Amino acid sequence: MVQIKEEKRAMYRRIFVITLPIVLQNLLSAAVNSADVVMLNYVGSSSLSAGSLASQYMSIAFMIYYGLGTGVSMLSAQYWGKGDVGAIHKVEGIALRFSTIISTLFLLCCSFLPTKMMKIFTNDQVLIEIGADYLRIVGISFIFWGFVSIYEAVLRSVGRVKICTLIDGVALGLNVLLNAVFIFGLFGLPQMGIRGVALATTISRGVALVICIVVSLCSKDVKIVIQPIFHRHPGLFKDFLTMSIPALGNDIIWSVGFSMYSVILGHLGDDVVAANAIVSVVRNLGSVFCFAIGSATGIILGQMLGENRKEEAKTMSHILLRLSFITGILGGLIVFAITPFALHYANITETAKNYLKFMLLINTYYITGSAVNTTLIAGTFRAGGDSRFGFICDTVDMWGYAIPLGFLAAFVLKLPIQVVYFLLCTDEFVKWPWVFKHYYSYKWAKNITRDKVV
Repeated sequence: MVQIKEEKRAMYRRIFVITLPIVLQNLLSAAVNSADVVMLNYVGSSSLSAGSLASQYMSIAFMIYYGLGTGVSMLSAQYWGKGDVGAIHKVEGIALRFSTIISTLFLLCCSFLPTKMMKIFTNDQVLIEIGADYLRIVGISFIFWGFVSIYEAVLRSVGRVKICTLIDGVALGLNVLLNAVFIFGLFGLPQMGIRGVALATTISRGVALVICIVVSLCSKDVKIVIQPIFHRHPGLFKDFLTMSIPALGNDIIWSVGFSMYSVILGHLGDDVVAANAIVSVVRNLGSVFCFAIGSATGIILGQMLGENRKEEAKTMSHILLRLSFITGILGGLIVFAITPFALHYANITETAKNYLKFMLLINTYYITGSAVNTTLIAGTFRAGGDSRFGFICDTVDMWGYAIPLGFLAAFVLKLPIQVVYFLLCTDEFVKWPWVFKHYYSYKWAKNITRDKVV
């Protein structure tokens, strides 16, 4: 009995050691996003709305990089548990090859097609012009971001979460400072408004890449290795595609689908766009613990499965699932606590404030659904290389249910905006029966490493 209690304490200590730096990392990221919104709030509602819509492409890019990083993490965590650093570098090289191609495509689109990119989200000419200015400047940051995302995925998968927190902390702190300088024209510089946000983002991501290079040079084992980008690794390449493509597809399907929610709301008026921009920030603040548990789940279970400790991994997964429920409830309470401040300080119309109040109320419970699904789909299942289930589940849920329902409610039935938003936010709970059924089948609990990596 004493031994069992000690084992559980050890499990909780391991969760805490890995989760705390991720929480800090997520808090920093959410704080910077909040700072962007607060500063643009004082510039004007048009800049706030345009920035919210243009940043949807940042959200899509984030999910793509996250999908590639997931493929890296699934394999690297298990190979780290097995003690094969060479295989980790090969996996990293394969992922960097993909991220460089994708980053270049984003750069070209932002440089030559920014107006068309904005027209997807809104038909308001003022918002299109403001958002296009943002995209032209921020385009180059995708190149920096692609490299940083993959290397940080490798570091997290081997338990070097504190280093990732340090990298992001410095870069994000710099982002906040430069936002204030460029937006408001401090120290004699011209006021740049939303273009200042784009420039600050680009510079801070460039600095993050420089820090990653320094960390790599100082590291004894896990480094940024360029040579594997150009080499063929048939076995690992096949494994990476088998696991990453469904994960990448899942994240793209989810991020583009979530952006479609903004497309639906974006065509219902500026007031709902402005309200949704603030809701996104508050929801991110409430979700920091939830996403931290999801990320920690992938790392911990991946390493345990790589060590062939399957039964212990199952026990640990139950603990992490309970924690996801707790953090989801905590996230809802955070949203509830922030709501009065958001309503008081938001520089938006009274109509927009009415939308904002309702949307924040919905998110007090919506976060719990998101927390559980993130932990299971993006954490538990992917730890064992099972990314296919999430891809199928989110494709059916978002594109077969939530998005058609949203379009029907908004543009055919012309229901009130509050009803449209409520219906869109049922997506996380609709898929619970299938997610829990798959979880308790334990088909995800697999060792996916190869004995010989050629």
